[in-house]
Amino acid sequence: MELSRYPLIKGVLKSRWPQWAFFAVLLAMFLFAIFAGIGGTPVGNHNFGIVFVWIAWWAILILVAVPLFGRGWCAVCPIPVPGEWLQRGAVLDPPPINKQGSKGRWLNLRWPNKLRNIWLQNTSFLLVALFSSVILTTPLVTAIVLAAMLFLAVGMSLVFERRSFCRYLCPVGGFIGLYAQAAPLELRTKDKSVCVRCEGKPCYNGSQAGYGCPWQVFPGGLTKNTYCGLCMECLRTCPHDNIAINIRPFSADLSKPSARLDEAYKAFIMLGSAIIYAAVLLGPWGSLKSAAYQVGSAAWLIYTTVFLAVILLALPGAFWLMVRSSSYLSHLRQKSQSIVRRNTSPRSDFSRLATALIPLGLAFWTAFSLSFVLTNGSYILMTLSDPLGWGWNIFGTAQTAWQPVLTFILAPLQSLVLVGGFAWSARTAQKNAAEIALSPAPVIGFCLGVTLLMLWLLL
Repeated sequence: MELSRYPLIKGVLKSRWPQWAFFAVLLAMFLFAIFAGIGGTPVGNHNFGIVFVWIAWWAILILVAVPLFGRGWCAVCPIPVPGEWLQRGAVLDPPPINKQGSKGRWLNLRWPNKLRNIWLQNTSFLLVALFSSVILTTPLVTAIVLAAMLFLAVGMSLVFERRSFCRYLCPVGGFIGLYAQAAPLELRTKDKSVCVRCEGKPCYNGSQAGYGCPWQVFPGGLTKNTYCGLCMECLRTCPHDNIAINIRPFSADLSKPSARLDEAYKAFIMLGSAIIYAAVLLGPWGSLKSAAYQVGSAAWLIYTTVFLAVILLALPGAFWLMVRSSSYLSHLRQKSQSIVRRNTSPRSDFSRLATALIPLGLAFWTAFSLSFVLTNGSYILMTLSDPLGWGWNIFGTAQTAWQPVLTFILAPLQSLVLVGGFAWSARTAQKNAAEIALSPAPVIGFCLGVTLLMLWLLL
């Protein structure tokens, strides 16, 4: 269903004012979170920077924004905004005659070809995940991380073209792009032949109607949500009204699996991080939690080694064995039934079948976040009245006692989410394996094994 066919919705999406209003409010909150981390109380559960970033924002992102709107957060994210304003020389929208398209006003260098992938994003997320125990509980560290992301985004906007930070480095953008493939919201062209005939490609290069795609994506070639930031510039610049915002079935993109190894590893990084987070932050093992917090100690170095080994070696290695088992089973079936299999490489099979882990990883993060948020959600009311821990009581809720909420439905809800994620992944594995004539059974077995592990950790 095309949402943009309705005049009211289309008018709101094409106007810069609603988006700018989100930018202004969220940027103010982002800067206040940095200030709170530096100048507020060092007690994490009483500090705005911790509570509103890692509890409130995280809950909205994982439980609502990504599953329903895909890259919707990227459309209003405040982190790249100051750099983009400097790059364009405008805060809202300069007069049409002065528009600079996508040329930029600073160095405007092209991002290196060898780095036009998400390996740097994978690395940046791993670094954040590795130090997450400290980041999620220490206001000053949270402030440093947020400020570093802001300065990196601004600096890269002054050196490189468009939103290079968002596309190639942002740790948040990487996992949003991965799971946006499962979301029911998409931006696509109505008729690709119109894009082929279009002269000048203003949706990509910019025009007097708007800026060229900040994400360096040509809308006429879009087939997946992974790299479209839903900024709506192409909706504003297309001279043929050929851009549509659609509601579609969940997981539509998963039927078009990628053969890229960097995207496959993103799925393992997200899956493994969710498992380790559940063990460290929600598990009963005090020594494990202590090791994760004691950054720089011998125990932390052991924890780091295990963390990286599980995510980068153990999970991909086990999955590789399952994929090779799929190939072997298919080979046996081909010999007995004279079936001709498509000629694909083991690396391609591995990457394509890793797509089945996307709904499973989303389910893991949802189940983990439900526990984390419902356990700590009461801190939001407390911090709302006293965001800096300075003894304020703005809304009369500063003395709200900590109290987990809806604990009676937590375990059944988590179980339902995890079982649903496994079923979704199994169905995805069946479809994608069938396309390359592989047996899906070993991959489904892998998904079942890690699902049982997550159930054990959470329940």
